[in-house]
Amino acid sequence: MNTRIMDLFDIQVPIQCGGMLWLGIPELAAAISNAGAMGNLTSGNYNTGDEFRAAIDKTRELTDNPFIVNITTMPSIRLPVELLQEFFKVSCERKVKALEIAGAPVDSFLGPEYIPMAKEAGVKVLHKVGTVKHAVHAQKVGYDAVTIAGFEEGGFPHKDNVSTMVLVPRVVESVDIPVMAAGGMVDGKTLAAALVLGADGMMMATRFLATQDCRVHPNIHQVLIDRTEGDTALGLKKLLGSFGLQVRALRNDIVRRIEEIEERDGDFTELFPLISGERARQVWQDGNAEEALLTVGQSVGRIRDIPTVAELIDRIVSEAEEALRDSLNRVTR
Repeated sequence: MNTRIMDLFDIQVPIQCGGMLWLGIPELAAAISNAGAMGNLTSGNYNTGDEFRAAIDKTRELTDNPFIVNITTMPSIRLPVELLQEFFKVSCERKVKALEIAGAPVDSFLGPEYIPMAKEAGVKVLHKVGTVKHAVHAQKVGYDAVTIAGFEEGGFPHKDNVSTMVLVPRVVESVDIPVMAAGGMVDGKTLAAALVLGADGMMMATRFLATQDCRVHPNIHQVLIDRTEGDTALGLKKLLGSFGLQVRALRNDIVRRIEEIEERDGDFTELFPLISGERARQVWQDGNAEEALLTVGQSVGRIRDIPTVAELIDRIVSEAEEALRDSLNRVTR
């Protein structure tokens, strides 16, 4: 198996972990990279540039392989633009292999000088987008690759509600740079599907959450096994709609309370205590899956076990190769 994204990132398998608030820490990032995929160190887990710099250094102590740094370019009370700019500069200073920008384009949100800064440092820049238009823009302003995410994804899918199946070939036809598929990506069959649709690999996060290397309470892992593809919900459409986004999260008591507030046009002061990232951090550790906005995708319905990261990646590659062979055999009989 060899794809353009493997060459771009210098990785052994075409799989990247997406950004994971509170969970994309050095230990998980290194475990994924050590297994031949692209681990993700999520900058939003840190409060200062110095903390983030130390996290990069720690990740490098745990793996000699490449990893990607996620910077989420969205308005945030805890993470102001100035701090995101510092995260970007630290990443270039430390010459990480690649940056994953999730949200608004770097050139408009952080400044036009940031992509040239990365290129000068030899850092690849990937933009995670939800529309063909934004993928085309990414190529135009100098990104090295894009991830196109269908609305099946957990987190913040685009409000257009277009599926991965439709978006991947549309983007592949519209840009020349490498393309990663996201949204519903979970196993070897979905990797094979992404490759057949023309993508150079897949990005997933929910599945990496359901691994032994991800530091969450065992109750959370059991919830992921028990839930189905119908157990997530889209919300915060009024709050995030002006940014072209919405949220997909596990349906629970918090999601139902958010829906009630939005239905009666409640204000942000009511929503904020429910959607706080600090609330999610506590739930990952104490295991009460009803008490926070847990951003998982519809791929949760395909999760049946909690393997190690290494076991998962080996299985995905084997399943993908088998699925591609079986599909070819069915066509050529």
